[in-house]
Amino acid sequence: MLLSQYRREDGGIRLVAREGHEAFEVRTNDTLRDLALACAASGTRLRERILALGLGAPVDLAAAYDGGRLLPPLTHPDPAHLFVTGTGLTHLGSASTRAAMHATAPEDETDSMKMFRMGLEGGKPSNGAAGVQPEWFYKGSGDALVAPGAALERPLFAEDGGEEPEIAGLYVIDSECRPFRVGFALGNEFSDHIMERRNYLYLAHSKLRQASVGPEVLIGDLPEDISGTSRIRRGNETIFEKPFLSGEANMSHSIANLEHHHFKYDIFRRPGDVHVHMFGTATLSFADGVAPADGDVFEIEAVPFGLPLRNPLKVTAGPVPEPRTAIHVL
Repeated sequence: MLLSQYRREDGGIRLVAREGHEAFEVRTNDTLRDLALACAASGTRLRERILALGLGAPVDLAAAYDGGRLLPPLTHPDPAHLFVTGTGLTHLGSASTRAAMHATAPEDETDSMKMFRMGLEGGKPSNGAAGVQPEWFYKGSGDALVAPGAALERPLFAEDGGEEPEIAGLYVIDSECRPFRVGFALGNEFSDHIMERRNYLYLAHSKLRQASVGPEVLIGDLPEDISGTSRIRRGNETIFEKPFLSGEANMSHSIANLEHHHFKYDIFRRPGDVHVHMFGTATLSFADGVAPADGDVFEIEAVPFGLPLRNPLKVTAGPVPEPRTAIHVL
């Protein structure tokens, strides 16, 4: 089952479910977050609850997409209570992509390659044990989460704005501080790769950018082997197109290990909060020398996740920023 959220013409937010080609409103006024928290409290599976509520009016998701009415599939009414985070060097091939950005002599193994090898050796532990920690980063609060179809903004101070096609896990935290996974969605973990290439210690800065997920959430288990396509369109021309792979068959870490090392922190288990966590990628147009420009459209698709995720790039215009941010003393 695939779930999404859209804004009706009367302004109301409605939850949509589909299996196959047809989509229908779920007979509830709850958002996906509301429904997920209710399921967590009652011990009900989300799919079972939706089927019990029943399906109502049909929805033309493509028309809602074209009309700019699709929303991120999981949101929080207070953006400060939504965390957008991610992990890197988690996919087979991701280390070579990163190493190419920080090339050194062959005998000089980069820290990125060392961390990747740690993941290969200890990222998929058996017997329920915790494995090696992955690279982890913070992208922002709910204000950084852009709806499908909306623009991803490259700020004035940025040196680049490039896509990262990923799978994201979407979570809610119940009243007993337990994380519940709602499902998985396509993600564009938009980043500044030129800044990161200058020095890998700038990675934290390069990740403080917007991101987008959706349009639809896959309920249930993540397929073991995911094959999708990442492309960039410039007008009527496709200037970049390349397959991307995900799922545990193509990863050096298990999903369970990545989830453990995120939610082991108390600050990420606060009742009612929402988490969008990106699991990483090995495919970047930046690695192929592509420089996205204002108006280019990123498109990420993979069959299990329904509609493709599309977002245009918007390069912020305006005067040159001040040399430093003004600080007002109290």
